[in-house]
Amino acid sequence: AASTPPTEAAKPLSVIDGVQYCAYAGDADLPAVRELIDNDLSEPYSVYTYRYFLHTWGELCVLARDGERVVGAIVCKLETHRCTHLLRGYIAMLAVANSHRGRGIGTRLVVLAIARMRARGCEEVTLETEVTNKAALSLYLRLGFRRAKHLRAYYLNGRSAWRLKLWLA
Repeated sequence: AASTPPTEAAKPLSVIDGVQYCAYAGDADLPAVRELIDNDLSEPYSVYTYRYFLHTWGELCVLARDGERVVGAIVCKLETHRCTHLLRGYIAMLAVANSHRGRGIGTRLVVLAIARMRARGCEEVTLETEVTNKAALSLYLRLGFRRAKHLRAYYLNGRSAWRLKLWLA
């Protein structure tokens, strides 16, 4: 069962430079999202990880399509933080196809996802990114995220990460 109604998912959120931004449409989109992210991120994710995020918070996943091809995806969640009790958004995955990098697609995906989280009452957004991922760090810092914590040997490949945070409230 799709977590986003087909009518909402089929309607583009925006179209910029020929790239259509739309909500995740359910299981039909899962193979394309998995392929894009598996090719781009250093962490291997099982199908269960994707299903956890996409079945529970599919409305927070935004795709970028060039024609029928998915060229960008952001996967997020939104929960009440157990300690602060703030409604916290979390960007779990962001990927843009190599062929479409440098066109602002990643920035637009993040901005659209944050807007969707904010519309649901989100007060802060967090994520982790490798300390060596200069492009991702630049994108997030440009959007107002701040380094909150250095996580040593965070990833399975042994690399460290930055936990980044954006306060919305």
